[in-house]
Amino acid sequence: MYERMLNKKAIPTIEDMTEFCGENSERFSLLNEWLSSAFNTEQKIVFPYGNKYGWGIAHKKKSRFICNVFAEDNAFTVMMRLSDKQYKTVYNQLQKYTQEYIDNKYPCGDGGWIHYRVTCKKHLDDIKILLSVKCSY
Repeated sequence: MYERMLNKKAIPTIEDMTEFCGENSERFSLLNEWLSSAFNTEQKIVFPYGNKYGWGIAHKKKSRFICNVFAEDNAFTVMMRLSDKQYKTVYNQLQKYTQEYIDNKYPCGDGGWIHYRVTCKKHLDDIKILLSVKCSY
């Protein structure tokens, strides 16, 4: 469950990744399109960080990293970093599922990284809130 696209030799298209997300393929497309249109992010298909992460779409705004969106079987995961201050600005607006990701973030400097799995509309809504904070700083 939630396997990733791990064949480094077979470079997927965005359409391949979208299809791989199965029941969440529409949400995968919506998120990537929203980031590009709302915040003018550049998309690039990447296989970063070693073999366990797999293929995903990196979003950058100019040279600033925004997030990676990793295609998974029937889901997708958004990897991003915010400062503690940024997380606090929206924490109480988020559902408990999202708050648990923030509570268990991988610490880095004055904030930390989350690997947020999206499997439904509520998750998509929350990750868009977090990404809005990221893109507005």
